[in-house]
Amino acid sequence: MLKLNKLHRSLLLSSMLVLPFTASAQTSATAIAYSDKDTWLCRPDNLNACTADLGTTIVAADGSMTREEFTHNPDAAIDCFYVYPTVSRDATPNSDMNAGPEEMNVISAQFARMGSECRLFAPLYRQITLTALRANMAGGAQQMAADRELGYNDVVNAWNYYLANHNQGRGVILIGHSQGSGVLTRLIASEIEGKPVQQQIVSAMLLGTNVQVPKNALSGGTFKQLPLCQSGSETGCVIAYASFRSDIPPPQNSLFGRGTADTVNACTNPALLAKGSNELHAYLSNNTAEGASSAPPGLWTDSGAAIDTPYVSVPGLLSAECVSDDRGSYLEVTVHGNPADSRTDVISGDVMINGEVNAGWGLHLIDVNLAMGDLVTIAGQQAKSWQNR
Repeated sequence: MLKLNKLHRSLLLSSMLVLPFTASAQTSATAIAYSDKDTWLCRPDNLNACTADLGTTIVAADGSMTREEFTHNPDAAIDCFYVYPTVSRDATPNSDMNAGPEEMNVISAQFARMGSECRLFAPLYRQITLTALRANMAGGAQQMAADRELGYNDVVNAWNYYLANHNQGRGVILIGHSQGSGVLTRLIASEIEGKPVQQQIVSAMLLGTNVQVPKNALSGGTFKQLPLCQSGSETGCVIAYASFRSDIPPPQNSLFGRGTADTVNACTNPALLAKGSNELHAYLSNNTAEGASSAPPGLWTDSGAAIDTPYVSVPGLLSAECVSDDRGSYLEVTVHGNPADSRTDVISGDVMINGEVNAGWGLHLIDVNLAMGDLVTIAGQQAKSWQNR
């Protein structure tokens, strides 16, 4: 059985939740004009990053490979509105509005595939950067004061522009990861719940974050009205989870999965919202480093057969189940490695610090990749339900 000794980069080492900062500069920055199509990574009249190659090699247990191509649906009945995670490598505490490779790559990995079910909308926003995140994690004199309101206000403005100029009464799925999920959580609570636009929310997929619900309840914590989704036919609901390996559960100081005295952290199994364990339909990156177009020989199978697609799917290798115990409530991901299987049984996605796995982050880097196929399927099911409604 082939083992991976290097971290397989399913995303840039960047999709991280923004930790609390010791200071927050509040500015009176000029509002972004979202009427300009170049302020969007994806919009129907400027798909830009959403036209990346999504070709996938399906690697079966016996090592055989088949190629799967991807096609956008120009007649999709609903919209998807996406806010990306912490990816900007700008040197400033808040990013600028110029898309770099990091923004382009994360759109491809986490959002573009939704184009089979939705019209795609993904605004650029002046997010808190990786530079600021790392500086504030290090502490001391390196800390940087970032404007927490800047990126949020950008997304509010983009959302309002979308509603006024593009929505036209269509259903919309909100999708975010990490910092993006945090921004959308606040948007839902402040701008959507209890307002007429709530009727147009097909669902909210808030991934790699913490959403609280009262114990034994589906709503009433972070959100007062939107419940957790229980089936693909349900609309107006929330899908939320944070993923951890089955053999590296969240520690007591975990960033994710923790509840409070009165609430638990939400976990909805993205594996088609299964109540128990179910196989994950993952789309894993085949890039091993920034700028690499494909994996080196031998990464995925014993044979070393070359794979030239940017994504790989490994049916039957991964499963997930929502677990609630004294460690918290989280998505437990199991890798079903088999010595008789010619595929690798090591799937990377951990946050590494000084060469060691940081257990508190779980599989944060591949929260979305692990279930990308499932999330697309759920979006299709919900779209049909919303239309029928």
